[in-house]
Amino acid sequence: MSADAVLYDHPGPRAKARNLVLTIVFGIALVALLWWIYTKFDAKGQWAGPLWKPFLEAETWTAYVLPGLWGTVKAAAVAMVLSLVFGVLFSVGRLSDHWWVRVPAGIVVEFFRAVPLLLMIFFIFYGVPFLTQEPMPPFWAVVIGLTLYNGSVLAEAFRAGIKSVPRGQGEAAYALGMIKSQVMSTVLVPQAARAMLPVIVSQLVVLVKDTALGYIIAYTELIQLGVNTLGANFGNTVAAAIVAVIIYIILNASLTFLAGFLERRTRRSGKAPRIPTAVGPVADGTDNSAAVAATLD
Repeated sequence: MSADAVLYDHPGPRAKARNLVLTIVFGIALVALLWWIYTKFDAKGQWAGPLWKPFLEAETWTAYVLPGLWGTVKAAAVAMVLSLVFGVLFSVGRLSDHWWVRVPAGIVVEFFRAVPLLLMIFFIFYGVPFLTQEPMPPFWAVVIGLTLYNGSVLAEAFRAGIKSVPRGQGEAAYALGMIKSQVMSTVLVPQAARAMLPVIVSQLVVLVKDTALGYIIAYTELIQLGVNTLGANFGNTVAAAIVAVIIYIILNASLTFLAGFLERRTRRSGKAPRIPTAVGPVADGTDNSAAVAATLD
């Protein structure tokens, strides 16, 4: 019996008819809502040509939208890499056998998960200079804030993924003489990353959107330049916001597509290895240690 048949009860004729009716009803309701929004905006003149004309000029894109988009992409890309590294390190730290590693790692993760990201960025930008006696660049204030918050969330995701890997995987690796750092880096973490890929991608999408919080410290990202500054200059804040929303949708959809491509590629590369239940000489006198080692390569 397939997994789909076990986890999902296929609808019968009556359920299909009911689902079709509900789909039509909700579709009509959605179209009606969009039409109502359109008419309200039209009544306020938000669809007037002069408000949208600046987006037909190259200077608008080169002076406002594209520089803001570059600031968003740059901060998000650096924060993604640092967040993934942070998440892996602290997830392994939380699973350490040594309490003096496990407890501090847990405190760090729980603390930065609890602090609001906007407050964290604000404190890093305005508070850290009191300690270093040097001004904090807005770019690094945003990146550090994104790294600490999203890295903490990813650390919990990685920890859950590592704990979800069958125990036999780690036991077989220990039986081959691997130390814990080798087991984590070569056996458990790679499988956990594959298992938690949807969660990781969802959090990275959140990270891209959270770069917009950089406006609180005047970081030149898409909202700051492409909405606030552009809207103040041309009086078309709503139009600028709609364009920014479309850009964010395209950006996050591209990230999701890339993650789906990587997931399909990893599936084609092979399934999770099978670990023999016994290591060493078995009943027939053969030694399967080489087979165990091959499955872990």
